[in-house]
Amino acid sequence: MKLYGSDTSPYVRKARILILEKDINCDWVLERPADAGGRFRELNPLGKIPVLERDDGEVLFDSPVIVEYLDTLSGTRLIPAEGEVRWQVQKVHAMADGMLDSTVTRLLEGLRPEDKRMQEVIDKHAKKIHDSLDYAEAMMADRSFVIGDSLSFADLALAVALEYVDFRYTHDWRSSHPDLATWLKPMSERPSFISTQPLKA
Repeated sequence: MKLYGSDTSPYVRKARILILEKDINCDWVLERPADAGGRFRELNPLGKIPVLERDDGEVLFDSPVIVEYLDTLSGTRLIPAEGEVRWQVQKVHAMADGMLDSTVTRLLEGLRPEDKRMQEVIDKHAKKIHDSLDYAEAMMADRSFVIGDSLSFADLALAVALEYVDFRYTHDWRSSHPDLATWLKPMSERPSFISTQPLKA
């Protein structure tokens, strides 16, 4: 299998981390959205990353579908197949993706020429990020894992989102969210997180 995507996309990073955590045989092909000749454009009609090309030629996109498929291939499911715990994991996954979406939107709006930049858009998405941080802080009080007593995809997704906030929206959220900061530290020290850490261009 091949996973196509960039080295800074948090959506790609989610899949890369899951592949490493579950020791799945899958090659990562570095292709960035700006690569006009990228194979991912041939494989995904939306022209977006990540894209997963299976050995049988079938193609999957985008990240929620890819990570759920990958999770079925090896070991204990980190996204449970059924039951209430599945919906709790998927709820946190959705919130984490929303944080990523808002961080990306805030970043792109801030890069627009000053006369075309809309401060209300930046503020709206900053509030979504901060409201999500507050929600996660309340959820993580005195907990080692987001859901239950073991690692799930909720942990991976939330940690990727928090590290992307650090990467693209640098500010001191830790002082007002100490439980979340304490929980993130050992997650950030996992080999899968260290080896996929994006580097600022």
